[in-house]
Amino acid sequence: MLELTRDGAMATLTLRRPEVRNAFNAALIAALREVCAGLSRDRSVRVLVLRGEGAAFCAGADLHWMQASMAFSHEENLEDAGYLDAMLAALNELPQAVIGCVHGAALGGGVGLVACCDMVIATETATFGFTEARLGLLPAVIARYVIPKIGLGHARALFTSAQRFSAQHALAIGLVHEVVPESELETAVARAIEAYLACGPQAVAEAKALVAAVSMLSPIEARDYVVGAIAAARTSAEGQEGLRAFLEKRRPAWSTLP
Repeated sequence: MLELTRDGAMATLTLRRPEVRNAFNAALIAALREVCAGLSRDRSVRVLVLRGEGAAFCAGADLHWMQASMAFSHEENLEDAGYLDAMLAALNELPQAVIGCVHGAALGGGVGLVACCDMVIATETATFGFTEARLGLLPAVIARYVIPKIGLGHARALFTSAQRFSAQHALAIGLVHEVVPESELETAVARAIEAYLACGPQAVAEAKALVAAVSMLSPIEARDYVVGAIAAARTSAEGQEGLRAFLEKRRPAWSTLP
């Protein structure tokens, strides 16, 4: 269901259920969570590219999985939804930079994956949608990752109408960061990887934590956090090396660029 490959400091995680457009089921959710747990402990990986095999990125929930859930009790549905949230949280909280590489359709839970990426590059023909309401359901579990990305207004319009929308619309609302022709997708991804590899790996991890913290803390708490964060970064080994390299006009020790 998944393929994880390595190329130096870069890893690629590919969803491999092309026969169902890489839709989720319980096994894929568990496998994704397990892979993310392993990656979180492997700091030799600095960038993760997330993509889907075949015609689509991820079509959301697998029909057989949804059919099985009809027989679940309320308690079983709570447990099942908790597994999905735990997987999304594991992806969202990875210390590595995560680049979403989106083509074809990203629907429902697939958009949840997109929202958990740090940078998202989509092809011009990619389509997105929160289609749950058409089934009498809700994009509930993914909401806590999607809403901070696109805002309340866009979430209300798209969650309640269940309309599909284009890559250009996804770009306009902040779900996607770059839209390119399909022929230029790999070049754009390579450019993003190079940008991340020029950054300090600890700085990337701490920057992700900074964004999450500031979005949740009160103004006073946020002030204390950001002041402490920059003080810690300046005195860290990585911060010291980065400043020294800048002053000495050389690449820092973590750079893998030629």
